[in-house]
Amino acid sequence: MAKYVYSFGGKTADGNGKMKELLGGKGANLAEMCLIGLPVPAGFTISTEVCTYFYDNKKTYPAELQKQIETAVAKVEKIIGTKFGDTKKMPLLVAVRSGARDSMPGMMDTILNLGLNDQTVLALVAATNNERFAWDCYRRFIQMYGDVVLGVQKAPDEDHEPFEVVIEGLKTERYQNAEMEDTKLNVADLKELVARFKKLVKSRTGKVFPENPWDQLKGAVGAVFGSWMNDRAKVYRRKYGIPDEWGTAVNVQAMVFGNTGESSGSGVAFTRDPATGEKVFYGEFLMNAQGEDVVAGVRTPDPVAKLNGIMPHAYKELEGVRKTLESHFKDMQDFEFTIQDGKLFMLQTRNGKRTGVAAVRIACEMVKEKLIDWKTGVTRVPADQLEQVLAPIFDRAAVKSAKVIATGLPAGPGAASGKIYFNADRSVEANAKGEKVLLVRVETSPEDLRGMIAAEGILTARGGVSSHAALVARQMGKVCVCGAAALQIDYHKKTLTVGDKTYKEGDFLSIDGTAGTVYAGELKTAPSEIIQGLLHGEKSAQESSTYKNFVQLMDWCKKSTRMTVRTNADNPEQTANAVSFGASGIGLCRTEHMFFEGDRIDAMREMILAETLEDRQKALAKLLPYQREDFLGMFKELKGLPATIRFLDPPLHEFLPNDKESQAALAKKLGVPVEKIASRVHSLHEFNPMLGHRGCRLGISYPEISAMQARAVFEAAAECQKAGVKAKPEIMIPLVGFKKELDLQVAVVHEVAAQVQKEKKVKLSYLVGTMIEVPRGALTADEIAETAEFFSFGTNDLTQTTLGMSRDDSGSFLPHYAESEIVKKNPFATIDQKGAGELMRIAIEKGRSTRENIKLGICGEHGGDPDSVKFCDKLGLDYVSCSPFRVPIARLAAAQAAIAAAK
Repeated sequence: MAKYVYSFGGKTADGNGKMKELLGGKGANLAEMCLIGLPVPAGFTISTEVCTYFYDNKKTYPAELQKQIETAVAKVEKIIGTKFGDTKKMPLLVAVRSGARDSMPGMMDTILNLGLNDQTVLALVAATNNERFAWDCYRRFIQMYGDVVLGVQKAPDEDHEPFEVVIEGLKTERYQNAEMEDTKLNVADLKELVARFKKLVKSRTGKVFPENPWDQLKGAVGAVFGSWMNDRAKVYRRKYGIPDEWGTAVNVQAMVFGNTGESSGSGVAFTRDPATGEKVFYGEFLMNAQGEDVVAGVRTPDPVAKLNGIMPHAYKELEGVRKTLESHFKDMQDFEFTIQDGKLFMLQTRNGKRTGVAAVRIACEMVKEKLIDWKTGVTRVPADQLEQVLAPIFDRAAVKSAKVIATGLPAGPGAASGKIYFNADRSVEANAKGEKVLLVRVETSPEDLRGMIAAEGILTARGGVSSHAALVARQMGKVCVCGAAALQIDYHKKTLTVGDKTYKEGDFLSIDGTAGTVYAGELKTAPSEIIQGLLHGEKSAQESSTYKNFVQLMDWCKKSTRMTVRTNADNPEQTANAVSFGASGIGLCRTEHMFFEGDRIDAMREMILAETLEDRQKALAKLLPYQREDFLGMFKELKGLPATIRFLDPPLHEFLPNDKESQAALAKKLGVPVEKIASRVHSLHEFNPMLGHRGCRLGISYPEISAMQARAVFEAAAECQKAGVKAKPEIMIPLVGFKKELDLQVAVVHEVAAQVQKEKKVKLSYLVGTMIEVPRGALTADEIAETAEFFSFGTNDLTQTTLGMSRDDSGSFLPHYAESEIVKKNPFATIDQKGAGELMRIAIEKGRSTRENIKLGICGEHGGDPDSVKFCDKLGLDYVSCSPFRVPIARLAAAQAAIAAAK
């Protein structure tokens, strides 16, 4: 018989921490904590295989499942000494939680206090002699079950949760204070809430709240499996690349109660600070509360350090647990605990979500502490999180003159300014219009996920550093300030009031998630300490721990990387920046970008307007010194590192003005009739310029353009060599689909090289290759490699020509493709491995069959995407190339790929 249910408790477990695929992260770690002797309430895990079965079989279950659940419940009853559904003695109540293989905080559903009904609540009263506690559990259960299982949720036009509206209504009616804490509600209030909640369920669903505990359990298990496919979970999985087919486990665990009174409480803690990485005991707790109160953000909790003054014994025990968890799991842990009448229980642990700054610091310090080795340290930092480390901070002068209007808890470091919006949907709409957005909420819920993704930063009036807002913000790298209690938010009026000042939706605010401060207006930002130290040489920045940890991480990357990282750079300044970031050369110099600076565009336009070869060559002679000067500056910054220089690629019409006013101004400047310019613009017009007269097609039509560019490269290289600086140009011919196209252009390059070497009396070392960016080029790579000395994959155009999609236009329909799961990731951001990626594999195989040691690289925007970098390493490329500020990200991804391949 297949095993679907795995029990744990009483220091034994059917599973262990290595079984995450089957038990999910939560279930595997609960089993592991039992095995290492931590105080875990007994329970059982329904495996991810049941989730797969559930969706494959029209939301039904394996025939054996019910019997296995009943056996597991009996085991829990035996360990705990209580019975499920008991109406005479203390009843067994359970928590039902999700547990995906990868942590998805707040995205799926949880139900606490399951097993309560009108009879068992009275048994709970009698057993505990605590009437308020029992009815508090009951009203919580109806609220959670009604929301999660029965679907009593806010409508799209509602900003408040329906159950919260009922609670606030009762508080206003009885105490004239909708904001009073729930802990101040008495037994009569709680009984009345139970009655009103049941009426709400009936009015919203047409169903009576279920009384049978086994029916409740069946409904809860189904709801958790069902939540795997809810909207927010799907959005989250798309963002973090979690496959749908993984499914979730369901964990059913005996309840322990943090809401029995002032000797009980619940909390969430981290073994280190997840925002900064500092090695401190970091977390929060609430007395007389259940765990959901802490993470939901409905109350702002106290720092965990305060627990030492309230319950020193429990705090000391927690400190011991903290050390045990880190030494066993060898990573920063995020754990939940409950103290029931002074006794500590562990409810879960997982590898904690952390910011980019924290990830780098924790990795470096754990290596120093000998918890992990340096290669493990490299793998511990998600490559795309380095973007956060390089993100701007507020300018010091701007902060000095800015007005602080509120302070809260620093939950997600960094600086963010934006227009405030109080609703997730409106935040998404504003972001789609190009606005910078701050999502402002009393507290966030998982339903706000889309708005959180769209926002620059998140600001809440309630909740702490363990709240949903903080957890999700840290993982996304969003700036976040939580629990700014001075904020008075009116959803109905769409206003935020602080003191005597009111801000309307659409007004600017700024937040500092490192300090926890909120400022009026829009503040100016400054470069991060990494940028200040690396690019500007600022000594104070170089002394910071953030800078030192970053340098250490990059040193480890250098030790472990097989595939190098180059940069896409078009001028000396970009080149210098990339070299400072550790680039091993230039992988793409887009020479057309050199024509846009200053008056250069005029000479370019003269060349395009020329009607004879002689006139064209006169204009090109004006362009030659500009390009030579730029190449010279770049070669000097590279100091002998290679530079792949792509000849002119875009169609000529892009250099000419389209509107009549600009055409008239150009005619006046160049001294030519405006009709001539209008006529040339018309003649160059293309219905589909992406597939038109561009790339090598231009060079074949006008070989004099290629000759000028080759001369600029070689004269700059010759001047460098005479100055004692090595230059290694690699000339790249774009858009080649036929070997003959490349042959004709290479002949021009070699001819000019011979001329320059003779004129300058130097011997130049250079390569000539091509950009593989059309399918025919990939499919005939064996022929093209007879001439090409290197291939560089232009994955932007290769993706466009493979898919038949324009990158510029696909934004209108790709989101729908993602929603419909036609594509798992944007193919213009991450290489489509089965499409463009397969063409790359074919080209590599064919190219090497002709030229065994052909140099292979990639220069599309995908070169800075960690998943694409790892795919390129798997294909055996020699290098990837990306924009200067993404070089560290690509270096880390390349190192991680090499370490993974060596295992």
